[in-house]
Amino acid sequence: MLSPERTREVPSDLEIAQAATLKPIMEVAAAAGLLPEEVEPYGHTKAKISLKALERLADRPDGKLILVTAISPTKAGEGKSTTTVGLGQALARLGHPSIIALREPSLGPSFGMKGGAAGGGYAQIVPMEDINLHFTGDLHAITSANNLLAAMIDNHLHFGNALGLDPRQILWKRCMDLNERALRNVIVGLGGKANGVPREDHFEITAASEVMAILALASSVADLQERLGRIIVGFTWDGRPVTARDLKADGAMAVLLKDAIKPNLVQTLENSPALVHAGPFANIAHGCNSVLATRMALKLADYVVTEAGFGADLGAEKFFDIKCRTAGLTPAAAVVVATVRALKLHGGADANALGTPDVAALEAGLCNLEKHIETVRLYGLQPVVAINRFPTDSEQELLALERLSQRLGVDVVLSEVWAMGGEGGEALAEAVIKAANGPSAFRPVYELSESIPNKIDAIVQRVYGGSGVHFEPAALKSLERIEQLGLGHLPVCIAKTQYSLSDDPTLLGRPTDFKVTVRDLKVSAGAGFVVVYTGEIMTMPGLPKRPSAELIGIDAGGRTVGLF
Repeated sequence: MLSPERTREVPSDLEIAQAATLKPIMEVAAAAGLLPEEVEPYGHTKAKISLKALERLADRPDGKLILVTAISPTKAGEGKSTTTVGLGQALARLGHPSIIALREPSLGPSFGMKGGAAGGGYAQIVPMEDINLHFTGDLHAITSANNLLAAMIDNHLHFGNALGLDPRQILWKRCMDLNERALRNVIVGLGGKANGVPREDHFEITAASEVMAILALASSVADLQERLGRIIVGFTWDGRPVTARDLKADGAMAVLLKDAIKPNLVQTLENSPALVHAGPFANIAHGCNSVLATRMALKLADYVVTEAGFGADLGAEKFFDIKCRTAGLTPAAAVVVATVRALKLHGGADANALGTPDVAALEAGLCNLEKHIETVRLYGLQPVVAINRFPTDSEQELLALERLSQRLGVDVVLSEVWAMGGEGGEALAEAVIKAANGPSAFRPVYELSESIPNKIDAIVQRVYGGSGVHFEPAALKSLERIEQLGLGHLPVCIAKTQYSLSDDPTLLGRPTDFKVTVRDLKVSAGAGFVVVYTGEIMTMPGLPKRPSAELIGIDAGGRTVGLF
C-alpha cells in the first residue's frame, strides 16, 4: 500500500536554495571521478567539464540510463524536474554512484510564468539562482551564434547577394532568450540603402533555435562545426538551398560555441553531482539535455537520471526517436510522473477544488496516465509511476492509484522528494533499480527508411492515440521540397501543444478518433531532423498579463527575492 506522507513545513524554493551548504565544485568533481585538469571552475560552485574527460573514460562501461517523463501537463503541476533531482539524491543515499542530467533553463519562462528548471523543495540543484538566470553563459553564446548567422545573411544581401538568395525565401530567424510577442514578425533593413535590404523577418526564443538543437545533439567540436555548416538558411531564386557553410559562417559560429559545448557541473542540495547542459523546449524542439552531458554521466556513474520535457507524447518520444537514435543510447527504464491533482483535472474536476477529495474525477483522469504508461511500453521499456505527493491527497485517492498498479502490472510509488529530499525518494529509487536491471527491448517507434508522412502517422496513431494526419497545402509543398532535397530519411520532431495528446489543447484525458493537422514542415539539416508544425504552436512565446518578472528583485543584503 502507498505509505502516508511525512509532512513538515517547507519554505520557498529560493529560501531552501539560499540556505543550502554547498561543497566546493572541485570536491564535487573529484567525488564524481573527474581529474582536476578536466574541470574548469566558474566560481566556487559551478564548472565546465573538458571534453577530454570523455576521451579518458571512453573504455569504461556505461551506467544505466533512466528517463523521467510525465503525464500530459496541467496547471496543477507534475514535478518532473523535482522528481529527477530527488531520484538522483535517493540513489546516492542508497549507495549507488549516480548523476542527474538536466536541461538548462531559459530566461523566458523564468521571467514569464512557467518557473525555473532546477527542481523544487528539498529536491533541487544549486546554485539555483545562477542556474535559472545567466548560469555559465551557454544560452547567450547560442543566441550570439544564431544572430551572427542572421547578420551575415543580411550583410550578404546588402553587398550584392552573390549567392542569389531570394529575400522572400530566407528561413533563418533571429532569436533572443526572453518572451517577446512584439518580435514575432518584424521588418528589418529600413532607413535607406545604407541600412540593408528591407525584408520581413522573425524572432524565436533561443530554446527554439536550431543552434540550440545542434549543441544538444553534437558529439564533438568537429561534429558541432559540421552540423552548423549544414544549416539551410534559405533558397535561391531558382530553388537551390543556401547553407551557413555557403556563407562561410560555420567557423565563427563554432568559435562562439567552443565553451558552450562543454557540459556544466553543479550539485544537488545533498551534494551529489548534476550535469546541466543545453535546453531545447520539448513542445517546439526535441526537449532533451545534451548528448555530451548524457554520455559523460554514463561513463562516470552506475545510474544516470535524465528528463525530457512535458509528457511522454512529446519529450519521451523525441528522446527515444531522435536523441537515443542519434547518439546510440539505450535507456534501461522510464519513470512516469503524475500528481493526484493533475489527474483530477484530466478527469474533469474543477480547477479551484483540487484540494477536495474526488475519487470519481481521479479515476476518470487515469486514462491519461494509462496512455503514457502504454507509450513507455511501446518503446520496449518497463515504466515506474511516481506519484508526486501533495498534502491534500486523500487516502481514498491513493487507494485508487494502488488499484491502477494492480490492474496494469506497474509499480506505482509515492514520491515525497519535494518535502523530504532524497529520503522521500528511496522507495522510488528501489523500484527504478528493479526496473532498470530487468528485461528490456528498447526500439524506436518508426524506421528512418519510412517516408516522412508515415513517420508522422506512426507517432500520431501509436504514441498520441489519434486516427491519422491531415496535411495543409503549405505542408504538402514543404514536404515535396524536403523530398527533393533528399532529406526524407531524417527523423521527425513534431511541434505540438503539451496540454493534450492531440493538437487541440482543450482535449484533456485520453482523446480518441482525432486527426492531427500539419500546417508546415521545416528542415533542421544541421540538427538532423524535420520539424513538423501542428496546431497553433509558436516559436516565440509572449509574457502573461502579470509576468513573474514583476515579483523578482534584490533585497538590501544583495540577495535575490521573488524567484520561485
